[in-house]
Amino acid sequence: MTATATPVRSGPRFPPARSPLARSLALVATLVVGITVGSFLLDDAALQSDLRSRLLPPSFEHLFGTDHLGRDLFTRVVKGLALSLAIGVATALLSTAISTALGIAAALAARWLDTALSWLVDLFIGIPHLVFMILIAFTVGGGIPGIMLGIATTHWMALALLVRADTKQLRDADFVKVSRGLGKSPWFIASRHILPLAFPQLLVGFVLMLPHVVLHEAALTFLGFGFSPQTPAIGILLSEGMPHILSGKWWLAVFPGAALLVVVLCVARLGDRLRARFDPRLVNA
Repeated sequence: MTATATPVRSGPRFPPARSPLARSLALVATLVVGITVGSFLLDDAALQSDLRSRLLPPSFEHLFGTDHLGRDLFTRVVKGLALSLAIGVATALLSTAISTALGIAAALAARWLDTALSWLVDLFIGIPHLVFMILIAFTVGGGIPGIMLGIATTHWMALALLVRADTKQLRDADFVKVSRGLGKSPWFIASRHILPLAFPQLLVGFVLMLPHVVLHEAALTFLGFGFSPQTPAIGILLSEGMPHILSGKWWLAVFPGAALLVVVLCVARLGDRLRARFDPRLVNA
């Protein structure tokens, strides 16, 4: 009898369940789902002022205590994290889109556009991020649009340079030369050849950019740009809690800061492990 070989069907390769990447992905997914669901399930009534319950320490009734107006701090932290993540994801996507468009255009279009991109990168890098973000947020008028535009326009430079470098390598490939010889437009080459191959780089850049965006959103709201004091944003919670630390009300600043730090560190670790998986130089090291 002769054994018949069973064909093995190839499919997408996913990280092993026990790999560091899978663990980081599961942890971040759990945090995001928990924060998102919690922000909808928690009662908005806990955000109302109750001066009879002001400055209560952590307890079973108020896990993170209450603030100076008697509002439940746990509810405010969860809703603040949900707001920060929503703004962070949208802003990181916008900044990634800017990086992709400028990087590919600079590599495929005329030489003057490549020179203009280098000049723009030098210009934006030379301006302190926080100063430029505050200027744009103030010009736009604050709110979510001001925060998103201010952060997105100060975080595109590094990824744009990486996309431009990858595109310059790919534009000399044989399949790109064939498409160009067949009269295909730069848009066709970019959408059919460049973007699919550059997607891992864009994914890593987006994930690595996300914690920086969340931190800068917290910094802007901490300084008073973007939202009213009643909005449960992490930066506002920190700015309200800092003056009470010396009086022993440590939970007002510790819990919002610790929650923000945990989310940022988990997303940053996921970005590092994604980069280690997709970067051949790190894989072969």
